[in-house]
Amino acid sequence: AANLMQSVGISTTYYILGAGYFVLMFLGASYITPPPANYMPEGMKQAIDTGKKEVKKDLRQLTAKEAVKTKHFWMLWTMKLINTSAGIMMISVASPMAQDVVGLSVAGAATLVGIMGIFNGGGRLGWAAASDYLGRHNVFIIFFVIQLVAFIALPVTTNTLLFQALILLVVSCYGGGFSNLPAFAGDLFGTKEVGAIHGYLLTTWSLGGVCGPMLVTAINGATGSYIPVFYVFFGLIALTFIISVWLRADVKKMQRAEQQGQNEALRNIL
Repeated sequence: AANLMQSVGISTTYYILGAGYFVLMFLGASYITPPPANYMPEGMKQAIDTGKKEVKKDLRQLTAKEAVKTKHFWMLWTMKLINTSAGIMMISVASPMAQDVVGLSVAGAATLVGIMGIFNGGGRLGWAAASDYLGRHNVFIIFFVIQLVAFIALPVTTNTLLFQALILLVVSCYGGGFSNLPAFAGDLFGTKEVGAIHGYLLTTWSLGGVCGPMLVTAINGATGSYIPVFYVFFGLIALTFIISVWLRADVKKMQRAEQQGQNEALRNIL
């Protein structure tokens, strides 16, 4: 991009990049087709029949309009908004923040920003894989525990390597939140209209992209320091941690009620 801007100018560079992205996305989308009815990956049916794998049922099957009327939607929405705001905030000011708080060099700060991209992408892959074993609820709770530790440690950290490691952990949780969101929505509301529900939840991305950078800029402008930013986001993440634990407890209660209902129905049949 830098070479293009020097050769053809900023505006033309954007046109070239936009056209390139359009072609790549069009080609990628052309390979996406709905699976056949009752499709299962190779070997899965046999694994289910032999009891090696268990089919997990969705909690319920809701339309998008029904989902947004539930408290669980807004709990997940709030969790995602704050997680996104924290991640985008960190991405937007990582370079000046690292230079100001721990005295990282300009070159070192630029390197940090580049590595953040790797952790953003890697977090999406790694945390998504982990959620298949740990569960989406537990992974989100882990996100918030990690970020609580990071935001309370960052203000008192003077070691440049540790400071950067904490920032990278926060960014990995930001990326992981996006990769886990569709499956989390499917777990809570079913897959009937999960695409539309996911779209509603992604409003947190645009809102977080505004709120996170604006909040850090306002705090830094008022105090002349990035240190208070960490404490503000610690409080926000603490709120999301409480919500995530509450959501998990609610879901477990619903699952127990459903199981009891099934057992009661079975007893009536027998």
